[in-house]
Amino acid sequence: MKKIYITFALSAASLAFSQKALDRVEPAFWWKGMKNPELQILVYGKDIANNQLELSDGVQVKDIKKVENPNYVFVTVNTNEINVPKFNITVKNGRKKIGSYTYEIKQRNPNSADRESFTSKDVMYLIMPDRFANGDEKNDSRPDLTEKVNRSLPNGRHGGDLRGIINNLDYIQNLGATSVWLTPVNEDNEKVYSYHGYAQTDLYKIDGRYGTNEEYRELSRKLNQRNMKLVMDYVTNHWGISHWMIKDLPTKDWIHWFEDGKDGFQRSNYKTTTQFDTNASDIDKKIALDGWFDTSMPDINQSNPLVLKYLTQNAIWWIEYAELGGFRVDTYPYNDKEAMAQWAKAITDEYPKFNIVGETWLSSPAYISAWQKDSKTGEAAHYNSHLPSVMDFMLYGDLPKALRENDGWDSGMSRIYSSLASDFLYPDINNVMVFFENHDTERWNEIFNADPKAYKMALTVISTVRGIPQIYYGTETGMRGDKNKGGDADIRRDFPGGWKTDPQNAFDPSSQTAEQKEFYQFTRKLLNWRKGKDVIHTGKTKNFVPRDNVFVYFRYNDKESVMVVLNNSDKDQSVDVKHFAESLNPFTAGKDIISGKEFSIRNNFVIPGKTSMVIELK
Repeated sequence: MKKIYITFALSAASLAFSQKALDRVEPAFWWKGMKNPELQILVYGKDIANNQLELSDGVQVKDIKKVENPNYVFVTVNTNEINVPKFNITVKNGRKKIGSYTYEIKQRNPNSADRESFTSKDVMYLIMPDRFANGDEKNDSRPDLTEKVNRSLPNGRHGGDLRGIINNLDYIQNLGATSVWLTPVNEDNEKVYSYHGYAQTDLYKIDGRYGTNEEYRELSRKLNQRNMKLVMDYVTNHWGISHWMIKDLPTKDWIHWFEDGKDGFQRSNYKTTTQFDTNASDIDKKIALDGWFDTSMPDINQSNPLVLKYLTQNAIWWIEYAELGGFRVDTYPYNDKEAMAQWAKAITDEYPKFNIVGETWLSSPAYISAWQKDSKTGEAAHYNSHLPSVMDFMLYGDLPKALRENDGWDSGMSRIYSSLASDFLYPDINNVMVFFENHDTERWNEIFNADPKAYKMALTVISTVRGIPQIYYGTETGMRGDKNKGGDADIRRDFPGGWKTDPQNAFDPSSQTAEQKEFYQFTRKLLNWRKGKDVIHTGKTKNFVPRDNVFVYFRYNDKESVMVVLNNSDKDQSVDVKHFAESLNPFTAGKDIISGKEFSIRNNFVIPGKTSMVIELK
């Protein structure tokens, strides 16, 4: 057996070296046959850099990185040159073996690189796992994790988990959703307010209160068996203050550190428009991008090459291991944009069909579109993000205003029209996520006092316009939540029936209340109809300027055409078919898929107040 030795200078510190010399190896294993064969292995242990590292079986070392913290060594190898399924990483102090790890190079699943991802054919169902369903009460609280389950605390852990989601996949599929986005489920071991998962403390481990890595992969596989996809919520911008690497930083510049702030803290000013503002001051841009979200969330420095490599490999590891169907990336514009372009390109180079949607919470389509791959607005700033998809926060902001306002030049239905009129800014308009709420926003049904008419109008819009519709768990049964009064916890209520002690089960249509049924049945009908409609997935759009608070648009291709009519007026309105002749000819009849009624479109027809129609033309 040929052995390669990597020797570091011994120091006085190594004389007191712990027998537990090798605490972590990340990633724990890798795969043969990746397009990029270069693998950087993080090896961590007390003063490990002051000892000898031995790689067995002729494994050649391409590069070694030591950093200011002697507890870390970064070893780079070429996996194409590794011809054994396993090799040993051994730590020695002189001749004494003080630590060892068996590293495995696995075979990839067939067609892994060519995996399918979410597209405009999909409807994405957003779940906050802690609040959805408790399928395994044994993992509610764990001795190795600080915060325990206490359902009486609004901001506490409530016990929802991966098994609860697996147990309710029939419900999600029957609803018409085809992709599932979970808010982060990696370990978040903070003392309080850890249920949301965005302050992660271990990027390679599922939080034990949700389940295990194996259960996460099981969920993904069971979704894939249903021709559905699991989308991971990936966080590159910040980690939790209790992350094991934050507690023992490899380098001081692993995170952004403000010398005049307590423990390096400086809150972001959240002005990410500075990323493209050619007139932005340096200080404003620095505070926006390097500032922290909160004292418990240190801001990660993606411009550090070791950090970027760590984040890139971790993302690819989860795709390969858990057989993922996409990423949603949190707080995308808060990251170093040049580094994130490399991150996104590395992933999509490895998986050409893999979709990544960034949370681009900005107020203008010009700002938002600049973040999409091959954007002309981004190109004007000499930048290509390589990010395939962005979130349409413009439409999100305009929808509730449109439905609450009277018709006007720039109010009422004109808001939706104007939002869609900005489509020319996007290089791939079908790959834009559309939504009217998520886990950070006011619940739609709270804004409109659980009015099913307002919900049906909004769902009709996001289900029939260009892009990828996303709905938020519970809204399809009329769930409410007042963020202004109850904070984030109130917009993240427990799904009724997800716990054994719940008095009512909304997962079962036969036990839903009359109010829940009205929301649910409409959602199910519309989303399941959408599944087979290429004209909605990839068709062209023709908009007609709103008149009398009625907005009409058509989705069409060479084979079929769909007419969408939105009446935001309180009264019934007559639809003047002559006005829409250019899109109605040569069709003679239509079927409203919501009511099931068929009628002639040669004559004017009436749409009731505060309703929508989705008409298949014949």
